[in-house]
Amino acid sequence: MLNKVLSVENLQKSFKNAKVLKDISFDVREGEIMAILGPNGAGKSTTIRNIMGIMYPDEGSVTFHNHNGNEIPRYKIGYLPEERGLYKNVKVMDILLYFADLKDYPKEKAKQRALDYLKKFDLEGKENSPVEELSKGQGQKIQFIGSIIHEPELLILDEPFSGLDPVSQEVFKNEIKQLAKNGTSILLSSHQMNLVEEMCDRLFMINRGEKVIYGLMDDVKKEYANFKCTIRGKNEQSTLESLPEVTRVEQSDEISILYLTQEVEVTKWLSQLPETLDVQELSVDRVSLHEIFVDIATDQTLAQEVGASNA
Repeated sequence: MLNKVLSVENLQKSFKNAKVLKDISFDVREGEIMAILGPNGAGKSTTIRNIMGIMYPDEGSVTFHNHNGNEIPRYKIGYLPEERGLYKNVKVMDILLYFADLKDYPKEKAKQRALDYLKKFDLEGKENSPVEELSKGQGQKIQFIGSIIHEPELLILDEPFSGLDPVSQEVFKNEIKQLAKNGTSILLSSHQMNLVEEMCDRLFMINRGEKVIYGLMDDVKKEYANFKCTIRGKNEQSTLESLPEVTRVEQSDEISILYLTQEVEVTKWLSQLPETLDVQELSVDRVSLHEIFVDIATDQTLAQEVGASNA
C-alpha cells in the first residue's frame, strides 16, 4: 500500500453557531489523485483552507508526513485556489519567480522550469509580458505553473478546470496525471465529474459538512453506479415500476429511465422484458459519477438504497 502523505483526522469547524465540518477524515497517498467532491457550501473549501493553515480546525488534526499544525512545511505543498489572483502589472517570469521564492526554491532552477512549462502550455515568448495582457485562460495557466514550479510533494487544486476551453482542459488533465505518475500526491476539487471519474484514484464526497462517500474510485462505482436502462417509447410508469429488479423510474415525455438493483444480471433481465412494452430505442449503461453526485447532493436516494442493500 502506498505511503500516506496527508492525513485529515476528525476535522471539525464551526463559524458562530453553524457547524460546517463534522468529523471529516481522509488521507492522500503518495502519487495518487484524490478527489474531494461536494455541492457548493458542502465544506470543501473550508477543509482545504484548514489543510493549508489559512484557518485551523476547532477539533481534529491535519498531518503532513509526521508534521502537523504550524510545523507543516508549507514549501513542500502547492496550492491553486479557486479564487484566482495575479498582480496585473507584473511580468509573467517575475511572478513565477516570486512564487518560487515564497517556497525557498532556487532561482535559476525555477527560471528553467518556468520556461519549460511556458513552452509546454503554449505560452512560449510570454515570459516578459505583463499579466494584464494575458487572456483569462492564459492567466490560469500561469497560476497553475506557479503552484507546481517548486516541485511540491503535495499539490492541492481547487477547481483547476474552471473557465478553461476543452483544449486547455486536456493540457491540464495530462499534466496532472503526469505529476501523479512522477510521485506528486494530488488533492483535487472539481465539479466536472467526467474529468474526476477519468482521472482520480479515490474520492471523498462531502455534503452539509459530513462524509457521504469515501473510497477507491473503482469500489465506489461498483457500489453506487448500478445499471440503468433507458427506453424510448410510450409506456405507463406504473407498468415499468412493476418490472422485477427496478428500484425507481424517471419519465420525461417518451423517455423512461429504469434504475436497476445492484444484483441484476443484465442479459437475463433484458430477456424477460414483456413483449407488450413499446420499445423504439433501448440502452443499458451504468449510473455516472455525475448522477451519483447530483442524487446525493439533493436527496441521497442512492446512498439510502445502497445502505439498505448492504444492511
